Amino acid sequence: MKLIIIRHGDPDYAIDSLTEKGWREAELLSDRITKLDVKDFYCSPLGRAKDTASLTLKKLGREATELDWLCEFRGKVLDGIKIKQCWDFLPSKWTKEDKYFSNDAWLDAKQMKATNVKSEYKKVCDGIDVLLSKYGYEHNGRIFNVKNSNHDTVVLFCHFGVECIILSHILEISPIVLLHNFVALPTSVTTLITEEREKGIATFRCQQFGDISHLYAGGEEAAFAARFCECFDDDTRH
Repeated sequence: MKLIIIRHGDPDYAIDSLTEKGWREAELLSDRITKLDVKDFYCSPLGRAKDTASLTLKKLGREATELDWLCEFRGKVLDGIKIKQCWDFLPSKWTKEDKYFSNDAWLDAKQMKATNVKSEYKKVCDGIDVLLSKYGYEHNGRIFNVKNSNHDTVVLFCHFGVECIILSHILEISPIVLLHNFVALPTSVTTLITEEREKGIATFRCQQFGDISHLYAGGEEAAFAARFCECFDDDTRH
């Protein structure tokens, strides 16, 4: 099967929707996704994800199932006396903690234990496991037991943070590394495909991450959302 994870378009967080640019991105994305043979669509309950999905769904006359766990990742961390998002550690801090580089140990880091990260991480992991089992792939340790081998394509419209959590669980990678060293720009497309090299056993392989070729094809520049300044002296997000 193919699991396609799409980040919402350029966001207007103040109204939980899209900027004018975000709507243009969503239109170009819809031209791409409507060409696919998609079995089912799923969507975050947040407005910016639903608005991004709406153009594709309208063209196809389809609906998406809303899943609460596809909401932007709600896990918070304690940084000094401040509560912040998991992806907002400064490099000089998070890179000093060896546990953050281990998929088996990152939750044992002191700052992860202080808040709700473990429980929120479990919600997302349980959610994607239930969804994949619906299509015949049951998570069993680091592999998936195949109950119904198929070529279904399933599309998720969601957010960068929760995308990293999903990928970390499926691919056995620390989400802290994904959150800080990878970036999926607005309307980017990430595709995972199953490989069943042994009968009854599957793994998921990332065929593309954060692809925005539909924007390039439409002459639309990539949005900056989710990035930080390229150079320290840049007048962009620090």
